[in-house]
Amino acid sequence: MKALVTGITGRIGANLAAELCRGGHHVRGLVWDRDRRVEKLAGLDVELVDGNLQVAEDVERSVAGCDVVFHLGGAFQGGGPFSDQEYFDINVGGTLSLLTAVRATGAQVVLASTDALYDKYRHGGMPDPIDETHPPAPNGMYALSKLLAEQLCLGFHRMYGLPTTILRFAYVLGAGEILDFPQFWLSKLKDRDAAAEVLWNGEERLVALRDPTGLVYKKHVADVRDIVAGCLCAAGNETSYGEVTQLAGPRPFTWDEAVHHLSRRLDVPVVELTSDAVPTHYEYDLRKANDLLGFSPRYDVARMIDDAVSHRRGENSEVLPT
Repeated sequence: MKALVTGITGRIGANLAAELCRGGHHVRGLVWDRDRRVEKLAGLDVELVDGNLQVAEDVERSVAGCDVVFHLGGAFQGGGPFSDQEYFDINVGGTLSLLTAVRATGAQVVLASTDALYDKYRHGGMPDPIDETHPPAPNGMYALSKLLAEQLCLGFHRMYGLPTTILRFAYVLGAGEILDFPQFWLSKLKDRDAAAEVLWNGEERLVALRDPTGLVYKKHVADVRDIVAGCLCAAGNETSYGEVTQLAGPRPFTWDEAVHHLSRRLDVPVVELTSDAVPTHYEYDLRKANDLLGFSPRYDVARMIDDAVSHRRGENSEVLPT
């Protein structure tokens, strides 16, 4: 398989490129001049092409001869900050440019989308698991631009039969980042939450968050290794053409579960905190991903913590993706 990865210098792009290379595939990467973190790709046998998604000639040159295009590039973090106009021009205009070029080749386009499309932070939390039928309600130009990019992909599939697959990623963490997740640590909450500021006495503690009704915070994230696996499940999978599928870790976690596991591994005490902020309390229904793609994520929060702690202590020789 010959694959193009736009956004190859990002967290997911670099790890996807590495996994494709390990599988013996030819990998080409589109490198944007505003995000040239090519050091991530050191040692990989990848073909790098300098270019801009908004320049038709660059895109046509990049997609030539490819069987699948993993469209991860866009205005998100690398290369930012971005204006509203740039979000639209890069994420919407760039996707249109890509689809137009790929239409002449017939390659599959796998679009990276986002769970930022959902209005999931609500008082009382989300009582039911969120599936792909949940109506999008983007709040902000980034999320809106990704929804428009989704619609472009679905439209090209309907109108021209172009094989497009849309993957909505949950919040993605590099394997070691879970240890530093800001909402686990009192020192990182004290400047943004009045209740945390009251509890702060100069001693670091982990925080078991809940809202005033007693609702424990709950979140559904994804380890980058699972996201890469989901992308590979979609490649060449004809049942996924014209479909939207969300990817996340094997299960959500509650703050009680995560911080007490961290406490045992790091020997840091836990304090309970009741916050007046709008709570985090949601999870995803992954049945479609499993049925359509055969997606079976492996890295829950306990596994992510254990891998990260072992790696940080030098007990795990595996180089964890970031």
